[in-house]
Amino acid sequence: MNVYLDNSATTRVREEVIKEITKVLKESYGNPSSLHRMGFDAEKMIKNARTIISKYLNVDESEIVFTSGGTESNNIALQGIINKYGRNKKHIITTKVEHPSILNVFKHYENKGFNVTYLQTNELGMVDLNKLEEAINDETILISIQMVNNENGTIQPISEISKIAKSKNKNIKIHVDGIQAFGKIKVDLKKLGVDSFSFSGHKFHAPKGIGGLYLSKTLNIAPVIYGSGQEKGTRPGTENVPGIVAMGKAAEILEREFDKETNKILDIKQYFINCVKNNIEDIKFNSYTDERCAPHIVNISFLKTKAEVLLHYLENHNIFVSTGSACSSKDRSVSKILSAMGLKNDDIEGAIRFSFSHYNDINQIDYVIGNLRNSVIEIRKIMR
Repeated sequence: MNVYLDNSATTRVREEVIKEITKVLKESYGNPSSLHRMGFDAEKMIKNARTIISKYLNVDESEIVFTSGGTESNNIALQGIINKYGRNKKHIITTKVEHPSILNVFKHYENKGFNVTYLQTNELGMVDLNKLEEAINDETILISIQMVNNENGTIQPISEISKIAKSKNKNIKIHVDGIQAFGKIKVDLKKLGVDSFSFSGHKFHAPKGIGGLYLSKTLNIAPVIYGSGQEKGTRPGTENVPGIVAMGKAAEILEREFDKETNKILDIKQYFINCVKNNIEDIKFNSYTDERCAPHIVNISFLKTKAEVLLHYLENHNIFVSTGSACSSKDRSVSKILSAMGLKNDDIEGAIRFSFSHYNDINQIDYVIGNLRNSVIEIRKIMR
C-alpha cells in the first residue's frame, strides 16, 4: 500500500486538471499576447481562470494576478507594499512563525533599516491580539500574518487582526500568506478586509509552478519585476497558460466539491488522531485538535524518538510524511517555527507533520497506525 500524508508540501494533481493541461499543450499553445486567433483563444482561457478564482475568493477579476507560485506572490506583495509606502515610515510587523518566503523578506528590509516587530505566539502558534495591538504605532505601514500555519495548521483570526489594525490606522496594509488556507478553509477576502492574499496551485491539486495573488484595487504597489505589460505590469512575462488553466480548473472543482471533500478529510484526520491517542504512548500534540486548526494538518511529537529516523522507517512501508515545511526540510537544524512557538527541543526532535487529502481513506489510516506504532516502539528501544 502507498499512503501519501504530505499534502501540505504538495498535492496530487487531479485527473480532470491533467486533461486540461494536456489539451492546452497540444491544441491551444498560442502566446496570449499574439494578435492572431490562437493567441486570442489563449487569452480567453486565462480570463476564464481569472473569473473562476476571483469568484471563489469573492473579489473582482481585476484584483487577481497570476504568478509562478506562493514565494513569488509573497515577494511581489511585501516588497511592492514596502517599496511604495515605506519611504517616510519604517515600521513593519509579522510573526515569528511565518514561512521563509515571508520572514526572509522582513529580514532583508530589517537589514535595510526598517524597524521590524516579530510577534511571539503561544505554544500552538496563535497570535495574541493584545500584543498585536500594542505593537502598532504611527510608523506602521504593513502587517503580514499567514492565515494557516504550514507546520501545525493553526488558523489565525485574520478578520480580527484586520479590524484592529484598520481601527488604529486605516492606511496600514494587511498582507496574508494564504497558501495553506486556499482550498482548505472558506476564504471570503471582502469579509476579511485584507489588502493582499497569496496562494499556490500545487497546494490544491493543480501543478507546481503556478500561483496567484490578490491585490486590492485600492492598493497601488511598486513593481519589483520589470518587463512587458502582462498582468498589468505587476508580474510581467509570458503567461504560463497551461498552469493558469489548470489552476482555474482545480479551483472550479474545489468550489463544487468543497464541503464533501473537506468533511471527508476532517473525518479521516479525527479518526487518525483518535487512533494515535489509543495506540501510542508518550505523544504530544503540537496542533489544536478543534476548529482552530485547518482540516488537513496535525503535528504530533513522538517523544523519545527522532523524527527524521521515524520518517524513514515509515517511508520503508511506503508511508510518506514530513518533519515540517518542505521549503525548510534541507535544513537539518531544529524546526525554526516550532522553536519560535516555544516548544522544547525534545518535543521538536520527535515532531512529525501529517497532512491529509480527499485521496486518503480509513484503510490507509489503519495501515499507517499499525506501522507507526511498530516503528515508534522499535526506535525507542534502539534509542534506550
